[in-house]
Amino acid sequence: MEFLRGLSKDISGCGLSGVIHRKGELIPGEIIIKSICCQEERGNGLGAGFAAYGIYPDLADYYALHVMADHRKALEDVEELLAHRTYITHEEPIPTRRTPGIEDPPLFKRYFVKPKYEGEARELCADTEDEDDYMVSLVMEINTKIDGAYVISSGKNMGAFKGVGFPHQIAEFFRIEEYKAYIWTAHNRFPTNTPGWWGGAHPFTILDWSIVHNGEISSYGTNRRYLEMFGYHCTLLTDTEVVAYLLDLLIRRHRLPVEVACLALAPPFWEEIDRMPEEERELCTAVRAVYGGAMLNGPFAILFAYNGGLVGLNDRVKLRPLVAAEKGDLVYMASEEAAIRAICPDPDRVWAPKAGEPVIVELEPGVIPNQRSYLRGQGKRTEASVCRYPG
Repeated sequence: MEFLRGLSKDISGCGLSGVIHRKGELIPGEIIIKSICCQEERGNGLGAGFAAYGIYPDLADYYALHVMADHRKALEDVEELLAHRTYITHEEPIPTRRTPGIEDPPLFKRYFVKPKYEGEARELCADTEDEDDYMVSLVMEINTKIDGAYVISSGKNMGAFKGVGFPHQIAEFFRIEEYKAYIWTAHNRFPTNTPGWWGGAHPFTILDWSIVHNGEISSYGTNRRYLEMFGYHCTLLTDTEVVAYLLDLLIRRHRLPVEVACLALAPPFWEEIDRMPEEERELCTAVRAVYGGAMLNGPFAILFAYNGGLVGLNDRVKLRPLVAAEKGDLVYMASEEAAIRAICPDPDRVWAPKAGEPVIVELEPGVIPNQRSYLRGQGKRTEASVCRYPG
């Protein structure tokens, strides 16, 4: 009977959790561990991970490359490439500990670097002096050309920690309780159409963008081909990878406000657009026409973060759960309200965002190094907001 009751429970796939302190105060790792472990039944032990912002304050001006390698030769090849293409100010193994249930993990090492614009690197990157573009190109080169090596995060003052296991195992393995961050996201994976392997665990990242996802990106093929036109390459065998690269393309490179980027990822249906006021209708029509290749199809709930904010977004029909809450300067997002109340028993406000309606939270201006703002009217203080369309 217990077995039958277990079969009848609808868990809607993976578990998500995120928290941000709008004044940039640091949140202990134990908080996010407790929240995601509350949703442990939403995974099956084939993937979990964490993204943390603000964990490298002494090296905040350097890109922190977290590298996962299948073997020592792959790490050596990465280091040879980095020696030619970057200035390395510090490097070290990512601290881990022996953890029951985790056997034969890959090698993990982190490098704090800046681009090198001279010699061979100058010839290879003659078309850009933008440091972010340089680092994206370098990450793509490592992930596509060095056998057995993958850059799993590459932003400043942030890092991703992920692997095969349940959330409590990955947290113990990477010693997450030893970190403090002003933004945390976490994921508990229940893979369906893609393999459960260390590189395929969430979060997926590029630069300081990180994404965790519950659902399925059925438009993966279209999204991937669209991204390849702009120099991105998907190598981690999981549909969610395209979302990280789409965020970088739309918001950083094409300079769309985050509200408009969300509109491109989860646009309204044409019949909804036809009923809109003229100005809103023109915007939505233009976004759908120009960024059709970026539209995400399929059921999804995502949390994405950057050095300055945290955003939650559902698909256009809300086929996956997402709940938000706030308490003072803290804002929480998760797949389940229970995961929020586990770390914030008495929130000031709890709500469930509507289909395709982003929850956008940015830090107060100037509270962290290298802070970014992607809202309209950048630089203004932004409160926790719910907005379906910009304006």
